[in-house]
This record gives sequence, structure tokens and C-alpha cells, in this order.
Amino acid sequence: MSIRFRLLLSFTSVVIVSVILFVTAAYLLSVAVTGDARSITNFYTIHYSLHPLSEEEESLFLDLKYLAKHDPEQLKNQLLLEDYNTQLKMVQAALVIRENDSIVYTAPSLENIDFAALLPPYDMGNNAIRNTMNAGSRFFSYSKFDFHFSSDTGDRGSIFVIRERSPFAEVVRTLLPILIFVFVIILLLTGVLLYRYFTRKIVQPLDQLRQSAQQIKDGNLSFQLQASSNDEVGQLVETFDQMRQKLYDSIQMQLHYEENRKQLLSNISHDLRTPITTIKGYAEGIRDGVTNTEEKLNRYVHAIHTRATDMERLVDELLYFSKLDLKKEPYSFQQTDLLQFLQRVADELAIEFENKQVQLLWSNTSISPIYVLADQEKLKRVIINLLDNSLKYMTSETRQVTISIEQSEHQATVHMQDSGPGIPQHALPHIFERFYRVEPSRNQMVASGSGLGLAIAKQIIEGHGGEIFATSELGKGTNISFTLKKFEDRR
Repeated sequence: MSIRFRLLLSFTSVVIVSVILFVTAAYLLSVAVTGDARSITNFYTIHYSLHPLSEEEESLFLDLKYLAKHDPEQLKNQLLLEDYNTQLKMVQAALVIRENDSIVYTAPSLENIDFAALLPPYDMGNNAIRNTMNAGSRFFSYSKFDFHFSSDTGDRGSIFVIRERSPFAEVVRTLLPILIFVFVIILLLTGVLLYRYFTRKIVQPLDQLRQSAQQIKDGNLSFQLQASSNDEVGQLVETFDQMRQKLYDSIQMQLHYEENRKQLLSNISHDLRTPITTIKGYAEGIRDGVTNTEEKLNRYVHAIHTRATDMERLVDELLYFSKLDLKKEPYSFQQTDLLQFLQRVADELAIEFENKQVQLLWSNTSISPIYVLADQEKLKRVIINLLDNSLKYMTSETRQVTISIEQSEHQATVHMQDSGPGIPQHALPHIFERFYRVEPSRNQMVASGSGLGLAIAKQIIEGHGGEIFATSELGKGTNISFTLKKFEDRR
């Protein structure tokens, strides 16, 4: 459920609940006053029976009451009655005079009402002089006084000072302070409930985010946030935690890169120290006159040149690897017949295979061409590095390198299987790391390369959008495989 819908539902509920409770409170209040749960009308009746007239109306009623007691015949004077009615009309009241069972005078504003049937019976003791009555849909409050017009004839009369009322307006006006107090209490209670709800659903998660941001600011990224809902706030918490995790992974990666950088400097220092020490030793030998014959001098010079060449190759491969790693070495892809390309590169290494007495075999190679997208110069470097790595460690009596190709719908896979000593399983995941060698001693006599060959091959293959991986078993050789995307003619 979204926060927007939840807010709409909450505030709609506040209005509905407030109105219901307000109406219920008003009804219960009327029941408490009237003691009758059947209708709220009784409340109006009792209220107006106690307070039917205003002070001005009550004053005029007392004047009429005085006439009824001392000079009742005056109440048959139409002019006098009209004068009193005019005064009552000014205070929004009206006059009705009854004699026996007939109406002697009715205010013009009330002439359409049959008061003869509505007025209460005579009560000569005037025990109830204030009350209310209904005339159809109209509601009236009144004060009355019953009297005798003449003691001789026994005619009875009644004075009615009547005022039309609006029950709703009068009750609201009278009970407004109570109703406002009740309504405020209801709104306060509703507000407290909503505050607790929003605190639990929104404020607490946001406060959790604030505390988490503070922890990130302080450098702590090892905590974890748990979303307690699926709404926008829950999604925000989940996204924030994903951001924290990515930031944590990024920092860990930076630490890993820093460790690799330190390891790289250490490896470069190690790999450069040996040829430099050798060059320095041979140069000191020449300077000290150790090379007293031309043959010895040539041998020393040749050794210096070999070590300098090794250093140059190491620096070149290091620079090339750095360009690949920084994505600054551009690729030029083109359609390439993979089998012909592999055979051409292998032919260039034929002399080295012959010198090492290694047999190159081809297996599972189809006659039909397999076209791939490749940068031929960089792919050639991959193949040379892999074959050179196989030749370097070939120490078994049966020396063979077998090249095979497999293909699927969208890619081709090249396998290079040698019959070398194999690689221990613990070292297999690391052979494509820069400067990694299985031999802890990093013996240059066993492994005279730069230690970057397989790392460069991995960077190039990944630059082609492929993968490179190795399988090996001690004593049974190593198989290095890489994949390339097949060429698809989109014309």
C-alpha cells in the first residue's frame, strides 16, 4: 500500500470517524438530558419549554399577563392586540388570543396555521405555562397564560406569545461550547493515534536512515538495514541499503586494488632486481679486468645484453598490460577465420616447437570455416602467450600441445591442452593474476617470463567479450580455454 493512498485513507478516516463520534456524542448528550433514547426531538422540546422566549418577548408577555389579570376585556380590543403583535414582531415573535374554543386573534404571519386544533387545553391553574408544539414541519415555542374574561359568564381565555424556532440552530448555539470541546477532544485523540501510526511507519524508518547515514559518515559500512514494509519508505530503506552495500564493495575493491598495487610494486622490484644485479655483476667484472680474453669478454657482453632484453620485455609488457587495464588500448575487430588464424600463428612458432621437441597436434577442427569477431593483432598475442607458457613448463618425456575448437550458436571455444606437469588446484584460480607464479621462489631459471603473459591474455579475451579459464591435474597437463563471439552477418 503506497504512502499516498495510506495518507488519503488516514485523513478520510479521520473525517468519517470524527463526524460519527461527533454525531454520536450529540445524540448521547440529548439522551442524557431527556432520558429518552427514542428520538432527539425530546431534547428540543425540553429545552424550549424551559427557555421559550427572549427577555424582550418575556417583558411583553408579562404586560399581557397583567392585562389578563386586571382588565381582561382589553384583550378583545383588536387595535391593542395589533399593537402588541407589532411589538412582538420586532423581536421575531407573534401573538395568539383564544376565547373558549375559538381563536379571537392570530398574528398575520400565523394565519395559515390551525391553532384551534394545536393549542393545548386550558389549565386555569397555569401549572405549565411554557412548552413547544409542532405544526406540520414547523416548530414553535410559546408562553401561555390562561384566565377568565368575566367571572359572571365564565368565559375562558388564553394568551399565547409564540416564536417559531429552528431546532438545529438553537441547539447548536446553546450547546456550542460543549460541542466544540467534545470535537477538540476527538480530534486530539485522532491526532495522537495518527502520530503514533506515522511515527511507527514513516518517522522511525527515516530516523533509522539518518542514523545509518551518520554511520556511513563515520566510516562504518558493515551494518545492514532491513525494510519493514513494501511501500515507498520500505523501498527507500532497501535502496539505501543497496547503496551502502555497493559503497562497501567499492571500498573493499579499492583496498584490493591497493593491495594489488603494493604487490605489483613488490613483484616489479623483484623481477627487475635480478637482471639489474646480473648486469651490475658482469659490468663490474669487465671493469675489474676479469674479462682478460676476447671469448670471456664476449660472454659477459652477451649476458648483459640478454638481461637488458629481459628487462625491456618486462617493461614493454607492463606498459601494455597497464593500457589494457585502463581501457586505453583500442580494439579493431574484424571478421576472422579462426582455424586459419590459429594455424598461421602456430606456424610462426614452429621453430620454437622444434627446438623444444614439442609436437603440435590438431583435434576436433572442422573443415568448414568458423568466423569470429577479433582484433587479430591482440588475439595473436594471446595465442603466443599461451603457447609460450606451455613450452616454458614442458618437462615431461612426451611433449605435446593439442589445439581443438568447439562451437555453439553464438560463440567458439578454443582449447589448448599440453602434457606438462600440471598446476596444483589451490593455485589454479590465481594463474591469470599479474606476476603470479606457482613457484613461490619465483626462480628465473624455471620461469624466465615477465609473469604477465596470462594476465594480458585474460584482459584481451575479456576485451573481446569472451572468457578464459583453465583446468589442470598434476601429472596430466593443463588445458587453457577461451571463448570468442562468432561473426554474424547482419546485412
